[in-house]
Amino acid sequence: MDLLKWSRRPAEGVAATTPQANVLRGLLARATTPLLPDDYLHLLNPLWSARELRGRIVSVHKETTDSATVEIETGWGFSHDYRPGQYVGIGVQIGGRWHWRSYSLTSIGASRHKRITVTVKANPDGFLSTHLVDGLEPGTVIRLAPPRGDFVLPSPPPPRLLFITAGSGITPVMSMLRSLRHRGTLPDVVHVHSAPTRDDVIFADELAELSQTADSYTLHLQLTREMGKVELAGLDDLVPDWRERSTWACGPVRMLDDVEHAWTAAGLADELHIERFAIDRGGDRGEGGTLTFSRSGRSTEIDGATTILEAGEALGVALPFGCRMGICQSCVVPLESGHSRDLRSGEEHREGERIQTCVSTVSGECTIDL
Repeated sequence: MDLLKWSRRPAEGVAATTPQANVLRGLLARATTPLLPDDYLHLLNPLWSARELRGRIVSVHKETTDSATVEIETGWGFSHDYRPGQYVGIGVQIGGRWHWRSYSLTSIGASRHKRITVTVKANPDGFLSTHLVDGLEPGTVIRLAPPRGDFVLPSPPPPRLLFITAGSGITPVMSMLRSLRHRGTLPDVVHVHSAPTRDDVIFADELAELSQTADSYTLHLQLTREMGKVELAGLDDLVPDWRERSTWACGPVRMLDDVEHAWTAAGLADELHIERFAIDRGGDRGEGGTLTFSRSGRSTEIDGATTILEAGEALGVALPFGCRMGICQSCVVPLESGHSRDLRSGEEHREGERIQTCVSTVSGECTIDL
């Protein structure tokens, strides 16, 4: 047992498909010290690494003018046993720095070609999303984080489903629809999807084809510039049996808040599953202030809408993270001193408490031991 621990120790924290994989990684590290095994593995294949998960861009296919599907060949150790609806972390080196974000998988898993796809909508304020859509070249080697997330369907799926999506919120649901269709288990599905215009509908052709060929799939496409937003007060007319359907919703913050309130008021909160791509920065905020990373010796002034995670990354401080939405708990760190505020609830935290850096900002000043 001690020998196994000694063998695995250099590869602790690296995701692996089997425990034996990290034993091999660890032995490679021991055998090649003081050099790293990656120094040798990279010469054989840039996707082989003893320290991290890697991928290589195969293609970037435009879906709309501001969105694209990125196909990625995965490297050693990446598990393809993910579930439709989960997301994956992607790290891209730009200007000498690694930039990380999480994106929903739009592939269905169990790929014989060891490839995955994510579909990204360029956000005007999103540096990495814009680069993925417009500036990423095939052949680029990237870093990957293992698939995660609980926005998934049970197996078997409920007999009647309702999907409510808008904009890029279609991406995790598209993975679900593709998987259900691929397996021949597509149940009775009603899908309400919103986009500004028809040209803005991601996967427009595939959704139309599915609506025409699958008798159990009904699509209500809401083009908001000409039709206005979906009014949940009128949902009885649009989907008369919505109370009898298990619901999965993904889209803008305000839409999801409205859906959550409607389902709670109807006593159906347990039948609602929500995936949020962003936190609401327009509600309760910290007052902003001074953020200090004591071990790194770095400090910055931030406003009450910038998260501690974002500020740390801008300073070059390596902070743990996962979903970046306050779901997975990967970013939890202790607050060394001062105060922070949760952007979702407005709750204030103080010295000694553990906080989620991806949804917390400074309230006055605070220090993190990183």
